[in-house]
Amino acid sequence: MSEPRKKLFLLDALALIYRAHFAFSKNPRINSKGMNTGAALGFTNTLVEVLQKEQPTHIGVAFDSAAKTFRHDNFAEYKANRQAQPEDISIAIPYCKKIVEAFNIPVLILDGYEADDIIGTMACRAEKEEFDVYMMTPDKDYCQLVTEHVFLYKPAFLGNAVEVWDVQKVLDKWEIERVEQVIDILGLQGDAVDNIPGIPGIGEKTAKSLIQRFGSVENLIANAEQLKGKQKENVVNFADQGMLSKELATIHCNVPLDFSAEALHYDGPNEEQIAELFAELEFRQLAQRVLGQSLASAVSAPAARPARKGKAADQSQTSLFGAAAVAAVEETAATASGEAAVAMQTINTTLHSYHLINTPELRQRLVKYLLKQDEVSFDTETTSVDAITARLVGMSFCYRLGEAYYVPVPADDQEEAKRIVAEFKPVLENPNIAMIGQNIKYDILVMKNYDVEVQGPIFDTMLAHYLLEPEMRHNMDVLAETYLKYSPVPITDLIGPKGKNQKTMADLEPEDIKDYACEDADVTLQLKQYFEPLLQEQGLMKLFRDVETPLIQVIADIEKEGISIDSDALADISIQLESEIMSLEKRIFGIAGEQFNIGSPKQLGEILFDKLELHGKSKIKKTKTGQYATGEEILSKMAGEYEIVRLILEHRELTKLKSTYVDALPQLVCSLDGRVHTSFNQAVTATGRLSSTNPNLQNIPIRTERGREIRKAFVPRNNKHLIISADYSQIELRIMADFSGDPTMKEAFKNGIDIHASTASKVFHVPLEQVDAEMRRKAKTVNFGIIYGISAFGLAERLAIPRREAADIIEAYFQEFPAVKEYMDSTIEKARDLEYAETLLGRRRYLRGINSRNQTIRAFAERNAINAPIQGTAADIIKIAMINIQDYLKQEKLQTRMILQVHDELLFDAPKEEVEIVTPKIVELMTNALPLSVPMEVGLGVGENWLEAH
Repeated sequence: MSEPRKKLFLLDALALIYRAHFAFSKNPRINSKGMNTGAALGFTNTLVEVLQKEQPTHIGVAFDSAAKTFRHDNFAEYKANRQAQPEDISIAIPYCKKIVEAFNIPVLILDGYEADDIIGTMACRAEKEEFDVYMMTPDKDYCQLVTEHVFLYKPAFLGNAVEVWDVQKVLDKWEIERVEQVIDILGLQGDAVDNIPGIPGIGEKTAKSLIQRFGSVENLIANAEQLKGKQKENVVNFADQGMLSKELATIHCNVPLDFSAEALHYDGPNEEQIAELFAELEFRQLAQRVLGQSLASAVSAPAARPARKGKAADQSQTSLFGAAAVAAVEETAATASGEAAVAMQTINTTLHSYHLINTPELRQRLVKYLLKQDEVSFDTETTSVDAITARLVGMSFCYRLGEAYYVPVPADDQEEAKRIVAEFKPVLENPNIAMIGQNIKYDILVMKNYDVEVQGPIFDTMLAHYLLEPEMRHNMDVLAETYLKYSPVPITDLIGPKGKNQKTMADLEPEDIKDYACEDADVTLQLKQYFEPLLQEQGLMKLFRDVETPLIQVIADIEKEGISIDSDALADISIQLESEIMSLEKRIFGIAGEQFNIGSPKQLGEILFDKLELHGKSKIKKTKTGQYATGEEILSKMAGEYEIVRLILEHRELTKLKSTYVDALPQLVCSLDGRVHTSFNQAVTATGRLSSTNPNLQNIPIRTERGREIRKAFVPRNNKHLIISADYSQIELRIMADFSGDPTMKEAFKNGIDIHASTASKVFHVPLEQVDAEMRRKAKTVNFGIIYGISAFGLAERLAIPRREAADIIEAYFQEFPAVKEYMDSTIEKARDLEYAETLLGRRRYLRGINSRNQTIRAFAERNAINAPIQGTAADIIKIAMINIQDYLKQEKLQTRMILQVHDELLFDAPKEEVEIVTPKIVELMTNALPLSVPMEVGLGVGENWLEAH
């Protein structure tokens, strides 16, 4: 019996790096140093996947060299049209080489040759040495190398599974008889990316047809007289170009590189090098996957945490357990010799003094010491992530580096739990003690369930980091590992992995929770000390202290209050929608001539483009899996031409309304009070806007009649109350007028002139009174589009007009509003220097791609440079208004409650007798939240439900 063949994987590095780069392009992975690590992360994930799942006996990774190749010698214009390599890829490539080397895998590279030639050469030689070879690349050109023992291994991508192409698969996919005919097809059709010219007029479909008929490029040229018309003319005239293109498309298998089975044998990684590289790149999850442990455990040379900054204290007065415990921790801290010596640590490599406070006497002593502090780090352990329904399991406190205290609370005895919590009221409700927390809004909400109102100043480390790095992740584990070089105990170590068998904290003994809970409070205190000076240095402390921090309490109050839902009204709407959806389905099926699953993109694409043979104004597109693309953007362009497309879009809107809101909202009513409690997120959007989840009330559609009807279901608490809606009018345009100082815009707002009509009058050169509805519609689109850096192409699409007309409108706009153009240009220039844009209050949006050589990346950053200061200032204004209004309602001891914030609108639930009192004050506080040179305007309505009030 013969031995099994050895298994060699050959990876095309650059193809995989590019693929990873674009996979992360919409969600870049920026580490704490500001480096986009997406390409390196994606590449490494792919490498690890192969090693773990395929377990090759041998492996090599081929890179292109920077030097010109023999193809450039044959054809000077080879790859001449390629865009400059994105900087993020240029940065990633050296790291990817280091990663490959750290895995003890050979880097295959040679000047004058491309990776595909190197892989081709190695594959040919390995096959002769009894190997099965897998060429790992998304590049279809490698199909020409496939043999009985050489396979194309197409990696998984965007939900598509791995594909392994053997000879038969290649023949089927390319519709050919011999594998080498792949080269003929490539030569005929050319390659725009590599600037391989091919023969004019011949695309992929025609190339396949010609090769099926003639067998090769050579035979096609020899029999050109059998062709007709322009095709014959092109084959005759461009015969030499066709032959050259075939040569350029041929992967050469004679690269002067030695094949060494021993060098390619895989024996496992160099774990020390891997750990160091992953630590530098901040690949935490990969470290766990590759090394079987966290980065903290993997990185050697543990050192102590940095000593606490701040005022010194008398140890005998501030430590519950005396000076000895503190001295041990601080002695360790004193041994740290600067930041360079601080390496990743865990609870097991760090001296700490964590205590279980589980008797009345110990609780009394802890309260005594807490009351002596200026600031205390505080955290809660509960049974649920839903703060409204969560039961408290315990509280942890920390006020000295490395020393923390855990107070268990009986989750199943609410009366006893409230008695224990009440002992800490003097601390938690003390206006002179600052409370430090990570996402402290959650803890504040939990304490409200136990009759505690946190009163003191607040420092939220999550929000501090959000201001410092708005587009990074802000969870505590990431922050601790990134800034403190400390890896906290994972929650799954206590309650197990997600799933039906996962425990809650209430299932554990206090002793098992103690270290985890104390560590949270301890780490949070350290993060506060790390971030506070950075906020000062970057001019963000005022925004943090005066806007984001006081807003925490406001949002907590809104979430706790909740909002009443008329479930009967929603049930009626659901029945109406169901009837309309069924009616639409009958009409759609009638036009299609058959029933099908309208929600299936695959079936829908086959009906529209195969059976009905519809074609839009733009080219029909397909997804990576070969399905027709049927997204809203594509169908919207076809809706004007085809009734069935209009009906499908309407069907989508109604089914989404029904499932996402009409049927879902009643399921979210809280059993404790019969109200819906959305959760507001302060640290999600890069612009500073609030978002909401469970349910997401920011996305309720308002442009359609059916969407607006959902607002009817949001009602006051009873028939003695009314809903008040207060909405900023055109806030972003007013901010643009202020920022740009454009006299025409400012004059229109000051005199109450319709800004869209005013713009139309200027752009279309007609008197104000002669502006018609169509002119105003176009002007409105331009006004709002300019804020988002709209292009002529974008405006043409939105208005359904020719691009030339759109370009003329934009040009006329800038001629009439030169100050706006000047503001936009100066904003972009400033952002180029700083690599960020900022709002009036200093909120930053980092624009690391604004100096990119890649035009697409640069243009995206430029649009954000214009929009971020405007949208961010609008966000700051409504946040200030919320804070001021909430202060007013509390100071006057009114019963009116703020219950919702959606974009530029605030919603209130007010007793009928208070409506006349509060409405003018709400308008006043919103109007004057952040005075600009242009007046703010607030629309206000009152009604029996949100729709009526709005």
